[in-house]
Amino acid sequence: MSAMPRSSLDTPQQTESVFQLTDVSKVYDMGEVQVHALREVDFDLREGEFLVLLGPSGSGKSTLLNILGGLDTPTSGRVLYRGGELTGADRSRLTEFRRDHVGFVFQFYNLIPSLTARENVAVVTEISRDPMSPEQALGMVELQARQDHFPAQLSGGEQQRVAIARAIAKQPSVLLCDEPTGALDSATGILVLQALERINAALGTTTVVITHNAGIADMAHRVIHLSDGAISSIQQNSTRKRAAELSW
Repeated sequence: MSAMPRSSLDTPQQTESVFQLTDVSKVYDMGEVQVHALREVDFDLREGEFLVLLGPSGSGKSTLLNILGGLDTPTSGRVLYRGGELTGADRSRLTEFRRDHVGFVFQFYNLIPSLTARENVAVVTEISRDPMSPEQALGMVELQARQDHFPAQLSGGEQQRVAIARAIAKQPSVLLCDEPTGALDSATGILVLQALERINAALGTTTVVITHNAGIADMAHRVIHLSDGAISSIQQNSTRKRAAELSW
């Protein structure tokens, strides 16, 4: 696939907010102890944005990602998706939201061992409203030649790219990635980040990557730094690096 034009890496214009979070807090009761996973988090996530949530373990990154994806709900505060209220939505509505609008990529690939790469992606396309074909999704992550291979025949990086293809095959408007390179060496991780970069640029998929790896932050439009459940700073990258230019 040809290289992306430089303009595809530029910061998007002020566009519609996909998510709006206002005073979002999350408290877990652990016996007699309350754990404050998020503390009054406020930010908007914009259409087509590539956002990195950066912070150490325990900073609230995964909790925030789970709330964005409808896997968890805030204790207090408001979450809007395209102007519609997600706060207080029941389980059925959150399931519908996840099915129709959100793709997930996790640190571990969760592929079905007995299915080929193409069949793993087809698990999603068969139940989606307007999917791309498994072949097209695998093409987006440059695995056309490996589509008939089983997970055991693929490297870790290739398995993660199949997981990304599975996540985008239903054409979600939002792609949420939880430490997608955490189990990979840097060279393989960069191949995975290139796939995410390509999808964000080509499809306009709003993409959130959470990581403790500061090296990944340079490819984002914006970086939200989390510490002890709160936003410590928000960084706008006026010049972004391509994934191929990253190192850690």
